[in-house]
Amino acid sequence: MRMPAPIRLRELIRTIRTARTQAEEREMIQKECAAIRSSFREEDNTYRCRNVAKLLYMHMLGYPAHFGQLECLKLIASQKFTDKRIGYLGAMLLLDERQDVHLLMTNCIKNDLNHSTQYVQGLALCTLGCMGSSEMCRDLAGEVEKLLKTSNSYLRKKAALCAVHVIRKVPELMEMFLPATKNLLSEKNHGEMLLRILGRSDDDSSEAMNDILAQVATNTETSKNVGNAILYETVLTIMDIKSESGLRVLAINILGRFLLNNDKNIRYVALTSLLKTVQTDHNAVQRHRSTIVDCLKDLDVSIKRRAMELSFALVNGNNIRGMMKELLYFLDSCDPEFKADCASGVFLAAEKYAPSKRWHIDTIMRVLTTAGSYVRDDSVPNLIQLITNSVEMHAYTVQRLYKALLDDISQQPLVQVSSWCIGEYGDLLVSGQCEEEEPIQVTEDEVLDVLEGLLVSNLSSAVTRGYALTAIMKLSTRFSSINRIKKVVSIYGSSIDVELQQRAVEYNALFKKYDHMRPALLERMPVMEKSATNGPTEIAQTNGEAEPSALEPKNLPAVTQPASQANDLLDLLGGNDVVPVIQTAPPTKPASAGGELLDLLGDLSLSAPAPAPAPPASLPQPAFLLDSLTAPPLFNDITAAIPPMTAYNKNGLKIEFTFERANPNPNVAVITIHASNGTEAEMTDFVFQAAVPKTFQLQLLSPSSNIIPPLNQGTVTQVIKVLNPQKQQLRMRVKLTYNHKGSSVQDLSEVNNFPPQSWQ
Repeated sequence: MRMPAPIRLRELIRTIRTARTQAEEREMIQKECAAIRSSFREEDNTYRCRNVAKLLYMHMLGYPAHFGQLECLKLIASQKFTDKRIGYLGAMLLLDERQDVHLLMTNCIKNDLNHSTQYVQGLALCTLGCMGSSEMCRDLAGEVEKLLKTSNSYLRKKAALCAVHVIRKVPELMEMFLPATKNLLSEKNHGEMLLRILGRSDDDSSEAMNDILAQVATNTETSKNVGNAILYETVLTIMDIKSESGLRVLAINILGRFLLNNDKNIRYVALTSLLKTVQTDHNAVQRHRSTIVDCLKDLDVSIKRRAMELSFALVNGNNIRGMMKELLYFLDSCDPEFKADCASGVFLAAEKYAPSKRWHIDTIMRVLTTAGSYVRDDSVPNLIQLITNSVEMHAYTVQRLYKALLDDISQQPLVQVSSWCIGEYGDLLVSGQCEEEEPIQVTEDEVLDVLEGLLVSNLSSAVTRGYALTAIMKLSTRFSSINRIKKVVSIYGSSIDVELQQRAVEYNALFKKYDHMRPALLERMPVMEKSATNGPTEIAQTNGEAEPSALEPKNLPAVTQPASQANDLLDLLGGNDVVPVIQTAPPTKPASAGGELLDLLGDLSLSAPAPAPAPPASLPQPAFLLDSLTAPPLFNDITAAIPPMTAYNKNGLKIEFTFERANPNPNVAVITIHASNGTEAEMTDFVFQAAVPKTFQLQLLSPSSNIIPPLNQGTVTQVIKVLNPQKQQLRMRVKLTYNHKGSSVQDLSEVNNFPPQSWQ
């Protein structure tokens, strides 16, 4: 019995679009694929074209369609144009140059390049120009060269595109196509001119074609799609060549008109093109801001995403209030897949262009209450840093966050930021002092009730509970309810959450053994400095605004090493068993903590990742507050017993290591590097970086200078602190960069011959 006729492509598309879930769609696809396989096995020539077309649609949806490769070849060999068209399309989608079936295709393409019908020849040219391998290009270059000389402009255009692919695959065939290419340059047919390529980086050619492009841009009819296609190519050409400013404005206005087109594809193309040009022609794109914002309401997901990205690119200090109002409205109503990106974009824009601190805080509050758990994790410490630095807004901020906490505790980022602020500024909350708005009346017990509620709530994550417990502990120095706080801390000393338990045990130890140090350890966080990595991002993009003060170079220390460089070092050195040394400023002791604080903590700064204190430093972290309270006993200094060593000696640069032990912790060794220069010219911009296995912890302090004097007339010193709790042999990989005699020098080296006394 013959199988029933398979459904048509349109019916399949209609059926798949009715699927309500991904599982339902997957079931439909699997059922149809089984029917297509059965038809292929029966060598059904009648419906092969229809089945391959459906297979290509499923391939575009992301489902496997490799079993249709040979069927595409059979369609290519057919005499019907409809079969050839689907077959060649399938070959371009399902095959690449690594497939063995190319040997079978070469003969078919060669025959079709010599076909009597121009449309069949065009199909063969398109396929060869899309996925032809180097072997196919060598075999068929002659046929392409013949078609490049034909009088048929339709074929010449496609042959020119195919020739570009052939030359890219086999560059030595360029000489074959040069005579025919020269003839193309004198053609009158616009479809064959390569204007965009000719005018790129060429002032004379660009000037010669400016008038032509202006005429095409103003006289092309847009009622049909072909006119829109010509206009789009005109816009791309104007943007690629060195065109006049007025012509570029005309091109952007064309894209602005595209945004009003009913065709979704045209609107998407316009948004994508505007996004590429917004940095170079910012003011011209700004004129279409209202139309771009309207695209945020489009039903098409792709258009909404492009419109959101372009809207953020248009935000500047002049339109920040209006644009944020529109984007926050979009955040309220957008699909969940947009919320994380939109929230992050609002945070960045508000940080760069906020007109006032209060507006900044209010905007962040709106995002936290709107985006909820879609706010990315890295946003929490960034927001804490912002709040800490806004000293005059502390009372207002903690009051707003406390109110938000009373309304909703399901949004984890909001709860975490609120808990941190209540722990830091709880005394301002209960004092009833707020200049920005009418203060609320709240008691200490009410605040503690809210925080304890977070600890027992099923909505709270483990990290959120850590924030809440730390906030309660912080309030022990701000509230008078000490006994209640002690009771809460002691209860969680037996929590099943190991991290929460350890933190509670440490806090309990503070109450019992180190109560005299508790106020210093739990004092309010200082104002946090922004990391150096934020600087270039803020300076690079000003969205069309002239801000001379923002563009002036910052007076940063020459030795500062951004965190990204440490990550780059890991990539350069290779391997997953190393951790970077982060170069920091020398650690300073809080004035109110006294000289005993750092000694008590056992040099806890060895695990610090940045020179400025991390925003969530008072929150749950892998390294806990009292990890080093039970430090090993002091031992005799053996500095003299550790001999110095030469770690590096090349091209006149010599680096020596000297060693000492850090009291009171015998697991900590201090290495001092001494860099000297034996050449006759000084070495400038000297940077020493290092990486070590994960079993070690290191801190690289600031060097004495970044310039090494010539002829050994002085040295640059730098201190490395090494924590080696497992007493393993020390291994280190170093990266050295400096400028010498006008050239930049970079070198990598391994240091494995440390003396045993330095790590035993």
